Amino acid sequence: MADGAPPRPDAAFLGVERSLSGRAWRRRDPDPAEVRALVQGHGLSEPLARVLAARGVAAAGAVAFLSPTLRESFPDPSSFLDMDAAAAAILDAHATGASIHLFADYDVDGAASAALLVRWFRALGREVPVYVPDRLTEGYGPSVPAFDRLKAAGAELVITVDCGAAANAAVAHAAAIGIKVVVIDHHLMREDPPACAAVVNPNRPGCGSGQGNLAAAGVVFVLLAALNREGRRRGLFADRPEPDLRQWLDLAALGAICDVTALTGFNRTLTRLGLGMLGQWRTPGLKALMEVAGGLPDTVAASHVGFALGPRINAAGRIGRADLGARLLSTDDPAEAAALAQQLDQLNRERREVEAAVAEAAMAQVEARGGVDSRSVILVAGEGWHAGVVGVVAGRLRERWRKPVIVAGVDPVAGVARGSGRSQSGVNLGGAVQAAWEAGLLLAGGGHAMACGLTAALDALPALEAFLDARLAGQQAEARQADTVDIDVLVEPAAATRALLDSFNAMQPFGPGNPEPLFAFSGVTARDPALMNGGHVRCRLTAPDGSALRAVGWRLADQPGGEALLSGAGGLAVAGRLKPDDWNGRRGVQLEIEDVHDPRRA
Repeated sequence: MADGAPPRPDAAFLGVERSLSGRAWRRRDPDPAEVRALVQGHGLSEPLARVLAARGVAAAGAVAFLSPTLRESFPDPSSFLDMDAAAAAILDAHATGASIHLFADYDVDGAASAALLVRWFRALGREVPVYVPDRLTEGYGPSVPAFDRLKAAGAELVITVDCGAAANAAVAHAAAIGIKVVVIDHHLMREDPPACAAVVNPNRPGCGSGQGNLAAAGVVFVLLAALNREGRRRGLFADRPEPDLRQWLDLAALGAICDVTALTGFNRTLTRLGLGMLGQWRTPGLKALMEVAGGLPDTVAASHVGFALGPRINAAGRIGRADLGARLLSTDDPAEAAALAQQLDQLNRERREVEAAVAEAAMAQVEARGGVDSRSVILVAGEGWHAGVVGVVAGRLRERWRKPVIVAGVDPVAGVARGSGRSQSGVNLGGAVQAAWEAGLLLAGGGHAMACGLTAALDALPALEAFLDARLAGQQAEARQADTVDIDVLVEPAAATRALLDSFNAMQPFGPGNPEPLFAFSGVTARDPALMNGGHVRCRLTAPDGSALRAVGWRLADQPGGEALLSGAGGLAVAGRLKPDDWNGRRGVQLEIEDVHDPRRA
């Protein structure tokens, strides 16, 4: 371990003021006294204690962070605006035998949210149908035609999950045709909520829950607690067991991870405990999907959800039947789960092919236009770009250019562009899109800080881009200054062992709000570099003493860092995340490269 006293917080770590990706390196600088207290009071290793202290985990709060419990962190459901009204409206409908239907978004969070409610009602002996709109023909969220279909199906109460907070007109139509609506959402919303029985959203103006980082599945999980509480008050469980919510923690974790929410506070507890429940593989759909994705891991991490389960569930809403994800997560039939998992796996393969073509065209458009450095947001649009993959492509472009990106598919017949955006940390893209809607530049739009969806007239795109560029200029400038590579630990390749990696598992789950530790290696040479399909780069990072570490840089080949690795350059500084390398039972580690610095090209 080569990890001495930390430099000043504003000093460039290892002298890296501008890496090959254009970022400065900084070292996280914990309070030495807190590090000692964590080591001495909790028996933690010095590297782990250092990383925890740098993230603000004090010795007094270490147990709550390392061993969180629902009892300690669960919020009072009544702290959510309209939560009690929502529980009452739902149980009133259940008591009178009214026809209850769910309306869910077509992504993972929507599917998980719907499955939570389906399973809660099933525990009461009732099956509740789920309506999921088609992304291409219906678009996002509730609509007038959708409510007309639900009315024709006999719906008397509709619970929207992961959508509905901005659907004022559609919800008003539902009321006009005699449908009661309860909205459960987490997206940014306007001051005036839809007029309905209840609107539960921790990001609703006036909500005092303090749980704005929850995904919709997390909000639904709290709703289930409110339903249990109200059900007890009404004697609903006098002749049947009260549903045990802990059995569905895996679904709450699924929504939190796949919607890229901040894993802090109660949301982190849900996710941590949910991953533990997921590892028991009690939900047939999740077990079947993981089996087709490569087999059941010994220990489930957030990465298994984000990179194996999530994309396959999302594939249904992107290029297949929108309701497949909700059906997979709701079924208790292993045979049905296996069949649905196979469908989703095939759809995911097709999605990857479509995504690659759109990504290539979108990147070419960005590069042809030029001027990326002077813009605070990138907006590209193309005819024939599949609406189901534009969000994923926006995320890839955001990773490359490190600023908010909106990618839109053009419908020349209708004269509109429908797009999805992904943002950079510190830049509230959803808020800017909301402002654009209020300014009359959008036909529809909404989202949250890190993601958005929108529909605009084709002739409005230039004005929209100019508006967003001006609106986000200040935030993007600040975000660029803050866009550093924050190093946790400096190590030698010989010290990057499986034991070191395993010691950091206590910090999981990793994600926004609890980033995975970044390890730095100095003075290494890229040996045996190889270009892989997909633009990935593999090599061995070799130290002067001959010790080496396997490393991979995803989609790095055509960027300066990848070029340096492929050239076999020496004297490099490399930062990345240690990952298990269990190929052929070796139980080793490899580095997933985040950034590369070449002092000769500084």
